[in-house]
Amino acid sequence: MNKDEIADFCRQLPGVKEDIKWGGVQVFYVDQSKMFALFNLNKDGLSFKVEKELFLGYVDRPGIRPSPYLARAHWINMQPPYPMGAEELQDLLRRAHQLVVAKLPKKRQIGLLL
Repeated sequence: MNKDEIADFCRQLPGVKEDIKWGGVQVFYVDQSKMFALFNLNKDGLSFKVEKELFLGYVDRPGIRPSPYLARAHWINMQPPYPMGAEELQDLLRRAHQLVVAKLPKKRQIGLLL
């Protein structure tokens, strides 16, 4: 998948909005400000949240590293060409979205769960 395909996929998830922040970072978020994925537009790097239990397994894979500034929240980062297939990447982005949605109050989760 390329950057545009990934961005289109993220936009299709329930309740997703996007914004450009911090001088060149495309942020995908739900519920006003809960980020689940982002692109550094200057370097094309993709970062997103993963499950705490899987974080170390992903950063051990070639081409994947802890995301700068967000690693303590279990975010990973990769540069193109992305080191995984489209199906796996889409699944991880869906899971990142749902990780963020699951932390919202129950009332706000309505319509955002997959």
